[in-house]
Amino acid sequence: MIEPLFVDDTLLVLDKPSGLLAVPGRGADKQDALSTRVQRLYPDALIVHRLDMATSGLMLMARGIHAQRSLSKAFAERAVHKSYEAVVDGHLLPPANDPDGWGVIDLPIIVDWPRRPLRMIDAHQGKPSITHWRVLAHDAAANTTRLELAPITGRSHQLRVHLQALGHPIVGDALYASAPVQAKANRLLLHACVLTMTHPVTREILTLTSPAPF
Repeated sequence: MIEPLFVDDTLLVLDKPSGLLAVPGRGADKQDALSTRVQRLYPDALIVHRLDMATSGLMLMARGIHAQRSLSKAFAERAVHKSYEAVVDGHLLPPANDPDGWGVIDLPIIVDWPRRPLRMIDAHQGKPSITHWRVLAHDAAANTTRLELAPITGRSHQLRVHLQALGHPIVGDALYASAPVQAKANRLLLHACVLTMTHPVTREILTLTSPAPF
């Protein structure tokens, strides 16, 4: 059982490990997932959003259908703010046009149907997708850059696709990075570090944190 970082009668916040599905997939070999583990102890726990199997970090679940509707609405209205940490390939320089060091990737994303579940950039048919990023550190020896990422939209694989499009795929990414970049780590170096939201019942501001394990 994965112990919640926060739990009350309305919601739970979990720290999902890399390599664990957020929800069960198709087939008997894909039934072990964060949601099923949590539901053994909290049978009313319901999914609100997901993290990729390879991504680790903070994941929110609702307790009961009313909480699920409220939290799903908060996600849809972009009232839940998430921050990620990633290590990407290459030496990525901070943008020169922002005094706070934030850059913006504004590239629409669509499912790459012949290669599902992959996504790709498509300027004509893709859904609007925006990611803010800033440099945290460089590792010259490894030729990598550590980033803070703040997705404004929540498309599947958004951070992975956007950073690949920027020319700096995430280290360890088995879907979007070249074989040498994959080989730099034994997992995807992407972690959901911070989750901030207004509690739907108490109206308190909740901020949960989880340091990147890499």
